[in-house]
Amino acid sequence: MLKVKLIKSKIGCNPAQRKTLVALGLRKIRQEKTFEDTPVVRGMIKRVNHLVEVTES
Repeated sequence: MLKVKLIKSKIGCNPAQRKTLVALGLRKIRQEKTFEDTPVVRGMIKRVNHLVEVTES
């Protein structure tokens, strides 16, 4: 399982990165979501890795 936490604002991002954050369910700073470790989720995290913090649990 992966815990993904939004740590930076999405204000300066391009629209594709914003859509990725919405798809991950991250709307507010310091909001956390838990996902299964799949290649799809890893790819989404890779697109916005400068905005999120990932921990394995």
